[in-house]
Amino acid sequence: MARYTGPKTKIARKFGEAIFGDDKSFEKRNYPPGQHGNNRRRGKKSEYAIQLMEKQKAKYTYGILERQFRNLFEKANSSKGVTGEVLLQLCESRLDNVVYRMGVAPSRRGARQLVSHRHITVNGEIVNIPSYRLKAGDVVGVREKSKSLEVIENSLANNSSVYEWITWNNEKHEGTFVAVPERIQIPENIKEQLIVELYSK
Repeated sequence: MARYTGPKTKIARKFGEAIFGDDKSFEKRNYPPGQHGNNRRRGKKSEYAIQLMEKQKAKYTYGILERQFRNLFEKANSSKGVTGEVLLQLCESRLDNVVYRMGVAPSRRGARQLVSHRHITVNGEIVNIPSYRLKAGDVVGVREKSKSLEVIENSLANNSSVYEWITWNNEKHEGTFVAVPERIQIPENIKEQLIVELYSK
């Protein structure tokens, strides 16, 4: 599947936050890119521009392209819950995101690669679809042959994140997607209501 592979720091500077994770280059220059990036006298953004930025931030954060993101919105919009919250819950339920949250990979991009290269299992079966949607109770693990991979070992060793909706057993190299997270449990700085307003026009 096609995905964004361009410069990450430039995008992070555009949104004013390190949306791809730790970024030393961003820390040095956390203002917008371009020759006028550090000029604070920028014109006021329109309502549409603000909504569009929020959608782009969400897409870059979760590594989802427009068509797929639009499909997720349509699914969220037709659900019984609050559309914006359900949209983020669908993003959080993706296999690549959960692999990242469990600490198996240092970034969502890295998690997507592990899934695509058949290093990850769901309920004991290899799944190589990053967008695979997990259900509560699904067990996500590292394939037996891949447990000694240096990238996985390093990521797990450096992981200190704990999420209430995920459990992880370091000895077995597997964890459980306990439940779909509530909005308050999702740490991403995304104003989902702006995305709903943009798509609802």
